[in-house]
Amino acid sequence: MAPSHPSPEAVAAGQAVYSARVLKLYDLLVHGLSNHLIWRCPTKRLRQLYQRCVSERHLDVGVGSGYFLEHTRFPGAAPRVTLIDLNPACLDYAGRRLARLKPATLQADVFQPLPRCGPFASIGLTYLLHCLPGSIPEKARVLDNIGALGAPGAVLFGATLLQGDAPRSWIARRLMETYNRKGVFSNREDRFEDLESALKARFTEVTLERVGCAALFTARIAV
Repeated sequence: MAPSHPSPEAVAAGQAVYSARVLKLYDLLVHGLSNHLIWRCPTKRLRQLYQRCVSERHLDVGVGSGYFLEHTRFPGAAPRVTLIDLNPACLDYAGRRLARLKPATLQADVFQPLPRCGPFASIGLTYLLHCLPGSIPEKARVLDNIGALGAPGAVLFGATLLQGDAPRSWIARRLMETYNRKGVFSNREDRFEDLESALKARFTEVTLERVGCAALFTARIAV
């Protein structure tokens, strides 16, 4: 049986918290505190992932505050960057922050087929999957929609916070449960093995690494 499509309300819940006011505190709370002290996935590791994978034709999906792209050195003098997010506040905040890159912005639900743009040589997907409703097999349809925008051989990369058998401290378990109850997260059923299976079913050269509560991943779109 094919996975059911999540309701619009469930999809919206994962991004609704990110108002302009919250985004002003996002870097401090997430990249400065939570990543290091709670999720045990230092922001430095995520920045290194971006620096290793980003290209001159880059798509970022689920842009948050735009932190990673601001702290990434792009190859070439004139990179072409596109931002996709369901939340207009995130697109506006990140777009202004990254004004030097003159990014194109697109408001879209990644559970739906995405407008044709690109193709892109790199696609960033960081801290989005754990905010999407459903289990990993149900969320995997977004990998199809996003992957369709990549050029042959393009790299898709990112990170997501897991539950399942992911090592978590008491405070990490409590905070994840609070976020899940509020609909900010939807990762109660997210497991490393399911993510690995979803990626390997769609892409080549898949790598995954556990870092604290997070799984960092890279994959290639087939040539």
